[in-house]
Amino acid sequence: MLGEPELAARVASLTLEQKVRLLTGADFWSLHPEPAVGLRRLVVSDGPAGVRGERWDERDPSANVPSPTALAATWDEELVEELGGLLASEARRKGVDVVLAPTVNLHRTPYAGRHFECFSEDPLLTARIGVSYVCGLQDGGVGATVKHFIANDSETQRMTLDARLDERTLRELYLAPFEAIVREAGVWSVMASYNAVNGEPMTESPMLRNILHRELGFDGLVMSDWFATRSTEASARAALDLVMPGPVGPWGDSLLAAVRTGAIDPATIEDKVLRVLRLAARVGALDGTTAARPPTYHDAEIASALRRIAAAGFVLARNDRGLLPLDRGRLRRIAVIGPNAGAARTLGGGSATVYPPYTVAPLEGLRAALGPGVEILLGVGVRASSRVPVAGAPWVHVPGGGAPGVEVRFLDADGTVIASERRPGCAFTRLGSLDHEGPVARIEVNTVLRATDPGTYTVGASGLGRYSMSVGGKIAFDERLELRPGADIVEGIMVPPQATHDVELDAGEEIAILLAHDLAPLPGAEGPTGMNFQLNLAPPYRGDDEEIERAAALAGEADVVVLVVGTTEEVESEGFDRASLSLPGRQDELVRRIAAVNRNTVVVVNAGAPVLMPWVEDVAAVLLAWFGGQEFGSALADVLLGLAEPGGRLPTTWPATEAGLPTVRPTDGVLRYDEGLSIGYRGAGRDGRTTLFPFGHGLGFSAWEYESIDAPRHAHPGAAVRVTIGVRNSGRRPSRDVVQVYACRPSSAIARPVRWLVGFTAVFAEPGDRATATIIVPPRAFEHWSPEDGGWALEPGAFELAAGSSSASLPISTWITVA
Repeated sequence: MLGEPELAARVASLTLEQKVRLLTGADFWSLHPEPAVGLRRLVVSDGPAGVRGERWDERDPSANVPSPTALAATWDEELVEELGGLLASEARRKGVDVVLAPTVNLHRTPYAGRHFECFSEDPLLTARIGVSYVCGLQDGGVGATVKHFIANDSETQRMTLDARLDERTLRELYLAPFEAIVREAGVWSVMASYNAVNGEPMTESPMLRNILHRELGFDGLVMSDWFATRSTEASARAALDLVMPGPVGPWGDSLLAAVRTGAIDPATIEDKVLRVLRLAARVGALDGTTAARPPTYHDAEIASALRRIAAAGFVLARNDRGLLPLDRGRLRRIAVIGPNAGAARTLGGGSATVYPPYTVAPLEGLRAALGPGVEILLGVGVRASSRVPVAGAPWVHVPGGGAPGVEVRFLDADGTVIASERRPGCAFTRLGSLDHEGPVARIEVNTVLRATDPGTYTVGASGLGRYSMSVGGKIAFDERLELRPGADIVEGIMVPPQATHDVELDAGEEIAILLAHDLAPLPGAEGPTGMNFQLNLAPPYRGDDEEIERAAALAGEADVVVLVVGTTEEVESEGFDRASLSLPGRQDELVRRIAAVNRNTVVVVNAGAPVLMPWVEDVAAVLLAWFGGQEFGSALADVLLGLAEPGGRLPTTWPATEAGLPTVRPTDGVLRYDEGLSIGYRGAGRDGRTTLFPFGHGLGFSAWEYESIDAPRHAHPGAAVRVTIGVRNSGRRPSRDVVQVYACRPSSAIARPVRWLVGFTAVFAEPGDRATATIIVPPRAFEHWSPEDGGWALEPGAFELAAGSSSASLPISTWITVA
């Protein structure tokens, strides 16, 4: 690492034009090189569920890790730090210097579209998991970017909304994870969000300088979210250092002019450039620096790690009659049913989307684990999505060659073919410039549809702009697809509008398909256009009524039913919020029908956020599996068969109904955080809220007794408190338990949550053995933010410390007086 004097000298050697050029991205995913100071091109990449890299398609796959909600559900800091090292290895394999993760906004409400991309509703759990994630990544020489600073907790009008919240709520909840990650993990980059907070757009907010720089001592770089910077002078005066993406934006020549006229102090520019070079030095992008090397992971090691991590995050929410783990010796026939059974959803939409090298669905995982000795029956049951999916094997084939996939041709305005390529996949995304010389005006996708079964096949296109399709040489449609009014541009990327056409085919029959797309700028974007569209195809489908009847018949013949339900890309994604917590489609009806014919039904919920479960009392077991990453099906088989314990505990409350939940919908552009400190379990029982499964809940495969708690009776202000809890594994299996400690102050003179998490740790014990959990409660746990004093304050007196297995199961407690 170069010293500060050397970095400052390099900054001073640059002209003003060179300095300003470095403060706007070179393109969608990189910063400008500057040979005069030994700065190479520096690459950033999205990363919450894997490191994507600069190419967003199946030709450069990424290890797809479990969703952030699944990581937080492990309550395992060491495991998450290990995952950070794996992601650092992935980043270096893809030429990435800085990963745009983790997302540490809170689960303020389950309606939030990016709920799956955030860790928890609790600031302490979010902070501990976030610190581990950042340490693992940066110890491997790859920069982390903690985001989105701040109060970016919903997607509706996210570009423009003004989040209004009081200072105490801001400090005690939403700022707490950022503070811990800056101070404890020394994060190298922070991303400023789209929204405003209390009237100040975050890219222009005084909080960047007053809190990040002055209070927390942050010496890293603050970048904007993509297209979030809308002003020149106001954003430049703030502690924003880098405008993304580039090469155009509100700085550039306008910022040069502002410096020359004296509107912006040259020292402000120099500080921003110094932070760019400091980041470059840390990741080894500056001459004379060498970044730390991450561990090396081979494919088999990645698969093993992701399988283990996924299982560690699965939450066994219900296990009536001890059905799980399944008795393998008694299994003869299993029915695997549900829209996510044969093709599981492994990640959410938006910035968290990557292309994995493979995915293991529940059906595949169980077949591999059980072998030919157990008959496995598959039933779809219902369709959860109304969208026509992306086309793929075994239906589409390259014309003339017969190989699976399509031929893609890139044409200029005169119709001349600039380039062509064969692609196995049918989703075409490139943000920024295309990989071909010359201006591309039109893209053609040519393929042959080969029917596997007789019936109606639906073909189509998804995207924005003009699309035409010919089927069998005849025009099927020629139309312009547009976003719905008021929609976020990311909605146009993740769930774009579709045009479709039905064609009747016999089994084995082939028909030629040609899809043409005329390129145009993406709405709201400047600079290179890129591309984002899909060729869609759906094979014949019997209809929900017939599929439900078939699934019920299969369930009635099985020893056990594994019913996999979940959300879709239309429900959980960046760019829009959820309108309902109900499972999409007729999945609730499917669960009731299956449970009525087989009492040994295990419902696996494949969702990144809470869903309603009106049928929960009707089924024997409920396993919350989140978005489990590429090894989802293998991990699921491990847990169902007892080869691994479901190690997860809920990082967020699962509500029984939608009553009383905070809204994500702004009024006149303002989103008021009227619930204040009472989010999630902190507001249990308030505003008519009811809980299905409480924060911290998770059953595992054993049972634990909480026997003792010991803490000092008195503590001095500013002193940490040591709490020891005695527990015993009273079950029949070796097991891990997450011991949680909560504080409350029933007679407080100030408004407080019902209770709040102050510490946790994991213990392991053999059957019948005892274990001792030691938890250090930090001084901040007893303090509150005082707006009047502009700092942290203590209300002297007695606090109750209660320990247990969840926020609603706290069998032992003690009192401590802090004064």
